[in-house]
Amino acid sequence: MDYREWEQVLSPYKQAVEELKVKLKGIRSQFELEGEHSPIEFVTGRVKPVVSILDKARRKNISKESIEREIQDIAGLRIMCQFVEDIHRVLEMLRKRDDFTIIEERDYINHQKDSGYRSYHIVVEYPVQTFKGLKKILVEIQIRTLAMNFWATIEHSLNYKYSGNIPEDIKDRLQRAAEAAYRLDEEMSQIRGEIQEAQVIFSRKIES
Repeated sequence: MDYREWEQVLSPYKQAVEELKVKLKGIRSQFELEGEHSPIEFVTGRVKPVVSILDKARRKNISKESIEREIQDIAGLRIMCQFVEDIHRVLEMLRKRDDFTIIEERDYINHQKDSGYRSYHIVVEYPVQTFKGLKKILVEIQIRTLAMNFWATIEHSLNYKYSGNIPEDIKDRLQRAAEAAYRLDEEMSQIRGEIQEAQVIFSRKIES
């Protein structure tokens, strides 16, 4: 496919990402209006670049005709949370929504990857209204704490630098860093109430 054809294929994915970002950010706004702690800290989203899509298809031996069906993260969103407990609250809310269908869940928090990667992934089927009619788009939503996200961002950069072959000494350091991030999340959970109370007081001070 040429550039124009790829633009046509990816257009509904871009629409899905933008619509879901608005909806998920709206959840945070609703909590703030109620004066309650929002389990969503912030939301980001992107559509995979064409070169990344083709590279993944090549690595996984996926034909071009099957790309939209077999690559689940062409459209991706990340929901960042302050606490691990917030991840579970977000999951409960997403499971109750009726504007998309969850078709797969992968728990890398209780079952972290060997590298130390931790996050919760869900794949949803999201309906997009196009001028040609309804198109159902696969979207991967990753839910993680800020500590998990910091680690994953660094690990992703190193994977890119070393083309997936990270030296053993750096792998060891990454695994230790993952354990440290896990302990940080645990400690923050222990004083969650104090943190949330302090944030409410601080926000009221700013508003007054």
